[in-house]
Amino acid sequence: MLPLRGSGVSIMGILNVTPDSFSGDGAYHDVGCAVERAAALLSEGADIIDIGGESTRPGANPVPVEEELQRVLPVIRAVKEQLSVQVSIDTSKPEVMEAAVSAGASMVNDVYALRRPGALEMAVRLNVPVCLMHMQGTPPNMQTAPAYTDVVREVSHFLSSRVRAGEAAGIARRHLMVDPGFGFGKTFQHNVQLLRGLSGLAAVGTPIVVGVSRKAFVRRLASVEQEDDDQTAQVSAGLALYAVSQGAAVLRVHDVALTRNLVRTWEAMASPPLDDGNAQLYGSLV
Repeated sequence: MLPLRGSGVSIMGILNVTPDSFSGDGAYHDVGCAVERAAALLSEGADIIDIGGESTRPGANPVPVEEELQRVLPVIRAVKEQLSVQVSIDTSKPEVMEAAVSAGASMVNDVYALRRPGALEMAVRLNVPVCLMHMQGTPPNMQTAPAYTDVVREVSHFLSSRVRAGEAAGIARRHLMVDPGFGFGKTFQHNVQLLRGLSGLAAVGTPIVVGVSRKAFVRRLASVEQEDDDQTAQVSAGLALYAVSQGAAVLRVHDVALTRNLVRTWEAMASPPLDDGNAQLYGSLV
């Protein structure tokens, strides 16, 4: 089963256990700190915790398999032992996928969309939900000179092709999600065009995951200063809500409570009429 709520939008809380995360939140490579952060994300309303041990920020260099395993496995085990929450592993390496699922992860989130050698076969064998992301280039070079004729059409075509590849290999469609990959091999204008055209990805036929949280284009879009984390969080949550209005089913975010409250309030107000159940939900948010 996909890690989706029975109704409404699912919130994926980001837990980076890297020393060089693009968002500056990678201080959780200490297991104790990581579990505390996961607990906080869960208490704020996260439906799943996405744990990553390799930075995919622009210019990032690859991390050896063993180093990535040393970063993520102790955290996954500790989170699963101490908290009742689903865990996703953010990796593109088949060895890490296998070990992470064995340690308790129940989903794979792959920025390479299972294109690395052995990744597709491993995903088939693991039989867990997979998120396939679009990225033009690779993290070391993806922002050098990204180019598209029609970014929405090209991203949609790529994701559709990866879904077909997954199905052909033996992954059930019900186990697949797609992520357009905001900030991954895209200019500011590409990101804005892709967000505006997000509803066009519905043709792919799977749930859409959106991660705009703390991305550079978010700050630029709202003219937010680099060091203003509060404003960045607010703008990120606002764009996440816009993504929901365009069909996003899962939001991958750093600021769970802020995003959750916006989305749940919007869901309550968008559900006519405002019955007792919706009124109770709305009342819990104010």
